[in-house]
Amino acid sequence: MHDLASYAAHPEKTRGRQHQESPPQGRNHFQRDRDRIIHSTAFRRLEYKTQVFVNHEGDLFRTRLTHSLEVAQIGRAIARTLRLQEDLVEAISLAHDLGHTPFGHAGQDALNECMREHGGFEHNLQSLRVVDHLEQRYAEFDGLNLTFEVREGILKHCSVKNAKSLGEVGQRFLDKTQPSLEAQVANLADEIAYNNHDVDDGLRSGLITLEQLKEVRIFSEHLKLVQKLYPNLNDRRLIHETIRRMINSLVMDLCAQTAQLISDGKPKSIEDVRRLPPLVKFSSVLQQQQLELKQFLRANLYRHYRVNRMSAKAQRTLRELFEAFTQDPGLLPGDFQQRTQSDIPRAVSDYIAGMTDRYAMKEYQRIFIVSEREL
Repeated sequence: MHDLASYAAHPEKTRGRQHQESPPQGRNHFQRDRDRIIHSTAFRRLEYKTQVFVNHEGDLFRTRLTHSLEVAQIGRAIARTLRLQEDLVEAISLAHDLGHTPFGHAGQDALNECMREHGGFEHNLQSLRVVDHLEQRYAEFDGLNLTFEVREGILKHCSVKNAKSLGEVGQRFLDKTQPSLEAQVANLADEIAYNNHDVDDGLRSGLITLEQLKEVRIFSEHLKLVQKLYPNLNDRRLIHETIRRMINSLVMDLCAQTAQLISDGKPKSIEDVRRLPPLVKFSSVLQQQQLELKQFLRANLYRHYRVNRMSAKAQRTLRELFEAFTQDPGLLPGDFQQRTQSDIPRAVSDYIAGMTDRYAMKEYQRIFIVSEREL
């Protein structure tokens, strides 16, 4: 490990875990957290949960798992440059999507609508719920019993109402303070990863074209440079060369801007970081270019009619499953039936949120469609 800055999160100074445990041997607290996340059931399921494209639409599109690995790689690179705690950034990055529903954002919207009268559904809160309660691996506690610093990083957004019920990890939303720099880095590494890789998947799918992307400044500038350097490059390599340069320029800009803000803010400790405004930022120029790319993707990819059709099908699937399970909890597997004794809608929500894309489709068929083999 490189020499950590004084304002980084030092594992030996962690605020600790919810349940007392003996300290790890041969690794630090954040490395133990990362390892627990990687070995969790929820992490393995990310392989079959997708970002924009549903899993069966093609093997080359990104899943939540490959996305999480890409976020961790970008986050570690930034952390190393800024002398922050890489293991903490990696742990947050690998855990940040554990609570995502099947079928990407369409699934989250559907489940949130189903849960509107029962406290709502938000994937950040669900990720925290997964690591605090739903994973069942250890003899002495539910969940993964992660450190405060990892849990804080997982909880990127939170309403005041929900924050009040979360204890120490929700307190910063009431106090209007910031999380660690490592949490801030993981958040923006996520943004860099999904914007640029949605461009790649969008082009691969044919839903957006190079011609359309030439209107987007950050893509156009790097595309021109690659075409100048390699005039005979085929489309696939041309796209990869362009996207890798986009990612690199965003990472370099973020590191330079953040280093300047740290220099201006003069934090001496992680507590100083919490009291200052957010320090991990892009320059205003790159922030604007990122915004333009986001707006382009929203208009041309996320709202493309083919994506809309799949989203509508996905939402209908989850809504009907939710309705069937809440009306008759006896349809749920045994361990989830036990959970319905305290809160039926939340137990059903936990079950559905944990599903992969293909498992949700199979459950729909099992509940609603009579096959010839069953007759």
